[in-house]
Amino acid sequence: MREPVTAYIALGANLGDAPAAVKAALQALDALPQTRVLARSSLYRTAPVDAQGPDFINAVAAVATRLTAQALLQSLQQLELSAGRERPSRNAPRTLDLDLLLFGAAHIDSPALTVPHPRMAQRAFVLVPLAEIAPGLVSAQQLAAVAGQRITRDG
Repeated sequence: MREPVTAYIALGANLGDAPAAVKAALQALDALPQTRVLARSSLYRTAPVDAQGPDFINAVAAVATRLTAQALLQSLQQLELSAGRERPSRNAPRTLDLDLLLFGAAHIDSPALTVPHPRMAQRAFVLVPLAEIAPGLVSAQQLAAVAGQRITRDG
């Protein structure tokens, strides 16, 4: 059996009851096979980045998983579909968005998955909640670089 890996997942939603969708997704992560939630950030409200629509509700979760990165990604995509996620265009408003940010110390560059997430350092909605649960993974310089992006704790 594989040793567990700590992975970090960004959660976001801006359609329907976004806070409820993110909270339900956090519970669903804990129910994934061979996976358990280790930590979850507060919920944060953020303006859409490179997108239209209402504000997003965002969070980050740390999970311990024995799944491979690809299997975890497939599970995340299934959770998105179960929440009614559609992909009419890049950065379209969404009922649920789950991004695999980090998978242990792995560096993955495949057509389906890039880890570490290629744009995580550009997004306050990722860095601020990640710093809340794993401060050693986010530098002061990274936080300063996204300080101009509006983000407020929502719960």
